[in-house]
Amino acid sequence: MKQKFYQYIQNLQDTITSKLEAIDGKATFQQDLWKRPEGGGGRTRVIENGAVFEKGGVNISAVHGALPPAMQTYFKVKDCDFFACGLSLVLHPKNPFVPTVHANWRYFEMYDKEGEILDSWFGGGQDLTPYYLFDEDAIHFHRTCKTACDKHDANFYPEYKEKCDSYFWNAHRNEARGVGGLFFDYCKASEAKTMEDWYNFVTEVGDSFLDGYVPIVEKRKDISYTKAHRNWQEIRRGRYVEFNLVHDKGTLFGLKTNGRIESILMSLPPYVQWVYDHHPDKGSEEERLLKVLEHPKNWL
Repeated sequence: MKQKFYQYIQNLQDTITSKLEAIDGKATFQQDLWKRPEGGGGRTRVIENGAVFEKGGVNISAVHGALPPAMQTYFKVKDCDFFACGLSLVLHPKNPFVPTVHANWRYFEMYDKEGEILDSWFGGGQDLTPYYLFDEDAIHFHRTCKTACDKHDANFYPEYKEKCDSYFWNAHRNEARGVGGLFFDYCKASEAKTMEDWYNFVTEVGDSFLDGYVPIVEKRKDISYTKAHRNWQEIRRGRYVEFNLVHDKGTLFGLKTNGRIESILMSLPPYVQWVYDHHPDKGSEEERLLKVLEHPKNWL
């Protein structure tokens, strides 16, 4: 399974980066191949200063070795080895009317000292973070997520949508990071689902990503904007940074397993503002976004 899924994310990375370069029309992805001293490595691709994408990364990695002590404590295990591979992407568009997007699809195995698999699971998801809210964009993104889920289990979309709303919650701000999407983790073999079933589901979601995001980008990327729009985008990006550094499990895992720091922190936008005690004008579009982020919404 690990070879099969790693092959899948290699191909998916090629598909996604090619499509994004075509949309941008100016910038291309810079590729870095890197090795992790303890075992494994990855292929980082970053796009910067494009016509559409101010900064973005579409990264894959496959790492293995002894599970570090901090992660042993986290998983409540002792003296284990692990293998983890996945694709992680974050795109920060230049235009404030185009939302930021994040996605991640991953596979994990844990072994005893004899090399026998103790546990294995899939995880992943995708979520949308607009700066100016177009309801139809949120609906389109969620409809794409639901369509992918419904091909496998009618319960998946409501369950993983709720988990996404719960996970991407900036608890210290008491607000959502964005308008959500899907989040699933620890998807393991059971009487109801084999690992092959989970592989088929996760790859279905991965394959649907461009369908969910690209139409939104194409619809919004040429809207004219002002410095005030841009200021608001940068203030909201600050909340994005806060979530990634305070709450995000993927960031934590990368830092605890001696991951490549440039790849882990590629999710951070290039221009951000933290304005003291900032509040948008009453009745503004900016305030409308904040109202929606106070309570997770059923977009469908």
